[in-house]
Amino acid sequence: MTQSIPPVAATKPSHQTHHNITIEDPYAWLRDPGYPEVTDPEVLAYLTAENNYFEAYIDPLQDQVEMLFAEMKARQAEDDASVPYRKNGWWYQWRYAAGNQYRTWHRRADGAENWQLLLDENQLAAEADFFKLGALAASPDGRKLAYSADTSGGERFTLNVIDLQTGSAVIEPVPETLGQVVWHADSAQLLYVEVSAEWRPYKVWHLDLASAGRTALYEEEDASFFVGIDLTQSERFVLLSSGSHTESEIRLLPRDDFQATPKLIAPRRANHEYSVDHRHTQLLILSNREVENFAVYTTDENAPEEANWHTVVAGDERTYLTGLLALDAYVVVEERIDGLDQIRVLEPGADLLTAQHVDAGHYIEFPEPAYQASLGTVAEFSTNTLRLSYTSMVTPGTVLDYDIPTRQQQTLKVQQIPSGYDAGQFVTERRLITARDGTAVPVSLVRHTATPTDGSAPLYLYGYGAYGIAIPPSFSTTRLSLLERGFIYAIAHIRGGDDLGYHWYRSGKLTQRTNTFNDFVDCAQGLIDAGLAQRGRIAIAGGSAGGELMGAVVNQDPGLWGAVAAHVPFVDVLNTMLDGSLPLTPIEWPEWGNPIEDPDAFATIRDYSPYDQLQPARYPPMLVTAGLNDPRVTYWEPAKYVAKLRTLKQDDNVLLLKTNMEAGHGGKSGRFEALRESAEEFAFFLRELADKAPADSR
Repeated sequence: MTQSIPPVAATKPSHQTHHNITIEDPYAWLRDPGYPEVTDPEVLAYLTAENNYFEAYIDPLQDQVEMLFAEMKARQAEDDASVPYRKNGWWYQWRYAAGNQYRTWHRRADGAENWQLLLDENQLAAEADFFKLGALAASPDGRKLAYSADTSGGERFTLNVIDLQTGSAVIEPVPETLGQVVWHADSAQLLYVEVSAEWRPYKVWHLDLASAGRTALYEEEDASFFVGIDLTQSERFVLLSSGSHTESEIRLLPRDDFQATPKLIAPRRANHEYSVDHRHTQLLILSNREVENFAVYTTDENAPEEANWHTVVAGDERTYLTGLLALDAYVVVEERIDGLDQIRVLEPGADLLTAQHVDAGHYIEFPEPAYQASLGTVAEFSTNTLRLSYTSMVTPGTVLDYDIPTRQQQTLKVQQIPSGYDAGQFVTERRLITARDGTAVPVSLVRHTATPTDGSAPLYLYGYGAYGIAIPPSFSTTRLSLLERGFIYAIAHIRGGDDLGYHWYRSGKLTQRTNTFNDFVDCAQGLIDAGLAQRGRIAIAGGSAGGELMGAVVNQDPGLWGAVAAHVPFVDVLNTMLDGSLPLTPIEWPEWGNPIEDPDAFATIRDYSPYDQLQPARYPPMLVTAGLNDPRVTYWEPAKYVAKLRTLKQDDNVLLLKTNMEAGHGGKSGRFEALRESAEEFAFFLRELADKAPADSR
């Protein structure tokens, strides 16, 4: 059933008062009181009506959607496989078979020819509308497999353990887990993390497989902290971590003794973040305790207190240390210098604590002026080889092995594009655009060589700008469908991400949050001023916190944009930050501010929250998406936003809300279903920009 008339949501009185200010919210009823179960008939009826309206819009565009989908699918290798990696005497690999939405996982023993099927995601997903694999970990003795799966999109994983010789279940399935597993060295015990009813990872359980008995090993009582588990690269220790966006606390537990008392490395304190690895008898610690761009320290594993930390790599204002890997003979540091990824290899010798001097090491060289490079799967501790991932806006994803002693790179796999791809037909560049406060903001661009740069081409501008997450200048086969239709594609590396270092993140959060929105608008205007784009001919997109960005920049200058896609947008910032019962709210206060206790934070958030700042105006065409089972941005945020905007917009432009009723934050699962959603977005942009005049005189 389709619906050609936009739905109109009912309004119901609702208000709350904070700091002597009363907020009216007539669409608060769209939050089902039984969430995460959504059963309210009126709520479901409204979401269904919006979905029907979306279908009525998209139905006439189905030929183009199918064409775009076919193009995107043709760029995906039907038969695909990962480069195998070695661990504990076994080689591991995932594969896609032709027509399959999900992977199969395989292994073979050293020296063997035949591969063993470990797990078939397609079988597990056969009866589910959504499927996502969480943990996948073979026991150290290779006889058992622990895996977990989410079949709702709600990011609540059910843990299973099977015997790899018989295929039979070792334990009853364990629901409500985070999706992380760490095996004991004896392969008869494991650790996992439980999520609360509010979807907060909060408790580490020790499970004995023989007895099926479990013991709570650690419980985090602070609602603003999430718990996680991991292994050091040496596999000597389990890392029990608890942290927020700005604080870390890690405990060390011997992998061969889950009965031991976990040893605290450094107690939590405001604005101290750290991570840990281990080699020989020492810990390697990446910490921002002295330099906000982080430094590397070492200490004896039996004396982890901060007073004993010894500096190995000093950070500085230009060099941002983002990752650390401790190997038997080497220490590898991932860095970002002037916004560009770097990988440094140190050869420190056996004992860092007694070393008088640690050589500065060497950087791995990469061929392009702008790219993304990172460590891939380095599964073993004693190795001279690094697995690397490399890409750029014109270079498909590439897997490399880097031999440290010879400093030679070997290309193992280049992303296949069966329908064909010629990098020489595309050109990429990086520009600096001056924002209104004088800050230079990088923008990465890519276009077809035949695309004009006189402003007549439509521009697709993407942004995120939150949580210190950088958006790399990487390759996308999906993007080619726009580039081949004459679009220029741009990424604005705005503040709020950590593209240029920790200060770049810090200057886009809390009281400086509006820098993020201003940067994005100013990047668009800068590209217009440079003659690359025209007002009203710019399509913009972002998801989650990037969806908040979409709402904020549309409010700031609605006439600047030709069309907008806001995916699972975090647009109801004030109401969400005022609700401490939501699982993500307490942990988000260091990012946005706590408007419950701080009147200044209340005022700051209220002044930019897209939902609160909607005003009568002419708005561009907008496509908004939601996931009914989304635990990160709850479905009612985009629903309320669209409902309110319908009453305020003073134009005839389309406003669409599409809610995935069987999915969560990431949209539909399956490699092809995700492409179909991209095809719908692109068809929306092509339709809405098709009739736009070259310039918008509004």
